Amino acid sequence: MKTLAFFQKDKVRNLVQRIQNEVQKDRKYYIMEFCGGHTHSLLKYGIIDLLPKEIEMVHGPGCPVCVLPIERIDYALELAKIPNSIFCSYGDLLRVPGSNRKSLLHLRSEGYDIRMVYSCLETIKIAKENPKKEIIFFALGFETTTPQTAVLLKTIEQDNIRNISVICNHVLTPSAIQHILNSPELREMNSVPIDAFIGPGHVSTIIGYEPYEYFVEEFQKPVAISGFEPEDLLLSILYLVRNINKKNPILINELSRAVTKEGNIIAKKLVSEVFELRKEFKWRGLGTIPYSALQIQELYSQFDGEAKFKIELSKPKENKACICGHVLRGLKKPNECPIFGTACTPENPIGSCMVSSEGACAAYYLYKNFEQTNEIYIQESYQKNIIINR
Repeated sequence: MKTLAFFQKDKVRNLVQRIQNEVQKDRKYYIMEFCGGHTHSLLKYGIIDLLPKEIEMVHGPGCPVCVLPIERIDYALELAKIPNSIFCSYGDLLRVPGSNRKSLLHLRSEGYDIRMVYSCLETIKIAKENPKKEIIFFALGFETTTPQTAVLLKTIEQDNIRNISVICNHVLTPSAIQHILNSPELREMNSVPIDAFIGPGHVSTIIGYEPYEYFVEEFQKPVAISGFEPEDLLLSILYLVRNINKKNPILINELSRAVTKEGNIIAKKLVSEVFELRKEFKWRGLGTIPYSALQIQELYSQFDGEAKFKIELSKPKENKACICGHVLRGLKKPNECPIFGTACTPENPIGSCMVSSEGACAAYYLYKNFEQTNEIYIQESYQKNIIINR
């Protein structure tokens, strides 16, 4: 018996049945959900177990911590060792191991001043409380968090705060999708076929749905911008299956309650005022992708930590047992990794996909390994009256 938690079970049953009715039994449907948040929802709510066997969900690289190459992790580790500095970043980054298997949390236990922040603007308070120290903020994320970093840079420039440096690791969703669809290198790696994409909802609230129209027109792949609730994802999958069958790709904005064609114009203007495109940026698992990341504009160069701190790094060393690169390309499922759930766990992560709250390996570990606690889960779920039995 599969026990699945949903708040509107009748609607979910109806959507599952409609998907089953639309699926053609003589073919497979390969649908990539780009966003790691969608991967977690698919597993958390048991949606993958509800889908017909003809539908294969391909987990994409949409986790900003996961896609950072190991040399950027090594760079962060060296930055954190700079004397008289305070290194700040978001929580997941602190747990990712570098080439020597050490993480930022290991360095913190050795006495380095490394702090987790929930908002980049917290660094302003830290800088004012520590005027004689250099505050290094390691910024990362897709388009969702980029406007916040832009606000930080504009604020410290306007308020003349001189002891904050920003390392920009912001990456761009459309560039990664195009690379997945267009890269001969990935095709040579026997990359899985992709019939359609589920576009990230939160990213799309910023950039709008207009950038995805290119993939529909150029690559003839339908795209559904989706929210993160079970009904959102099932409705998006239904639309995509139906569209694949019709062979007339379109863009579907399932998240119209939050996403418009233009997106957040104010946020995009902020980003354009502070950042510019990098010529290239390396992604873990995908290689070097041109114009897929941002860098700080010349106007704010005095706060650009990459320009300020020139650090020589040794050649990066990936753990040969880890298959994060294959997982991020959709070539492998996390539980196909030989060290998944044994040597590599959230408490002792070997690769970044097991670290991040949006990582595919973390999702599989959390939601595909709950058999031992299933009875407790069933009891709690019945008490909440949100059960579907299948």
